[in-house]
Amino acid sequence: MTAAPPFLGFPDRLADGGMPRAVIFGAAHGSTYPGEDSNGYELAADAIRAASQADAGLVEHWDFDLGGPLFDGRPVCCIDTGDILTTMHDNAGNRARIEAKTREVLALPAVPILIGGDDSVVIPFLAGFAEHGPVWILQIDAHIDWRDEVNGERYGYSNPMRRASEMAHVAGMVQVGLRSVGSARLAEIEAAQRYGSRFVTAREVHAQGVGTALRHIPQGARVVVTLDCDGLDPGIMPGVAARTPGGLTYTQVIDLIAGVGRRARIAGFDLVELYPPADIDGLSALTAARLLVNAIGTIVRQV
Repeated sequence: MTAAPPFLGFPDRLADGGMPRAVIFGAAHGSTYPGEDSNGYELAADAIRAASQADAGLVEHWDFDLGGPLFDGRPVCCIDTGDILTTMHDNAGNRARIEAKTREVLALPAVPILIGGDDSVVIPFLAGFAEHGPVWILQIDAHIDWRDEVNGERYGYSNPMRRASEMAHVAGMVQVGLRSVGSARLAEIEAAQRYGSRFVTAREVHAQGVGTALRHIPQGARVVVTLDCDGLDPGIMPGVAARTPGGLTYTQVIDLIAGVGRRARIAGFDLVELYPPADIDGLSALTAARLLVNAIGTIVRQV
């Protein structure tokens, strides 16, 4: 299979030898549970890159989501370095490579943008910030992902926020978009509440606006935004493994991203759980590409 062109046609390095503000990289696999198959996620990063190509020639045009061109009239300062090598069920190796790449980007310094992969890739991504803390986490997701282990695996897609809570450099987390039922039981809810996680349901956002989530993020904090595609309503994001009605709208999610940029500072961004085999007419990949555009535009506008 031929790899898709880079996101929005971005280069893999800046022509003038300068340092990028943001670096995109993909990771197809993290820690897959025993007996499960995560091959469908291998298609996600390139599906998003392919969906972005229609706008590759419009980077300097006015973007109404951002209130101006993507790079705000400045030269391109985001690069796409392609995918790092991952192999299904090489869980420890995958985690090591994702964490190492994250550390490499942060050392530039630049903002790492990870395209997954299932939610397990988030754990090593967050671990990569160990020398760049403290950070807060804004998780956009239908589920809280607080299982301690599943079938003996502690680093899979149901575990990321539990593992994040154990990282000394993570100062706190806000979990927004929650709804319906998932793997969490009472024990997981109580563990998250003891930690101090702030739960914000999708219904609360619909009723009160995104400010009900943003108010929990301290002014000026460094924030890693982790965006699970099932946090959005399946009417606009059908290409997920766990479709759940009542999710966030596209506008609510880009307002959350922009709100973090105004209130605090985006230190990292990941987009995970796009499952192309379940997509309908490429709608999810297109929505995901636009979400990445908004994340990049917000990062560029940070002082």
